[in-house]
Amino acid sequence: MSQVKQNDAVKVHYTGKLEDGQVFDSSVERGEPIEFTLGQGQLIPGFEAGLIGMEVNEKKTINIPKEEAYGEPKDELIQEVQKDQLPEELKPEVGMPLVSKGPDGREINLVVTDVKDETIVVDANHPLAGKDLIFDLEVVEIK
Repeated sequence: MSQVKQNDAVKVHYTGKLEDGQVFDSSVERGEPIEFTLGQGQLIPGFEAGLIGMEVNEKKTINIPKEEAYGEPKDELIQEVQKDQLPEELKPEVGMPLVSKGPDGREINLVVTDVKDETIVVDANHPLAGKDLIFDLEVVEIK
């Protein structure tokens, strides 16, 4: 039986959880496995490493330390923005997602973490930065 190896195209069902059991993403709930090629950097390193050696229909649970997931949050990705730089109709609230355009035109996802009198604080870190992750995996197909 063939096993997953580097550069294989695979279809995988997964459920991603935090250490407290909270599910943050699941292909099972969407009904479609994800399809990708290992070794192209499309997914976090720990996810790809956990698939190596698995066979079709095999299931396992892997623990991915934050260093092999989204890393530690970076202070430089947290910024204070003057409210007068925001669209007038925007009423910022803590937890509100925002999208900003970087100098190269790339979209940057932000979350409002604080609202002050004249400014807001936004965080561009990945929401899962600083967290260890748990994934239940099932290999559906190896191409």
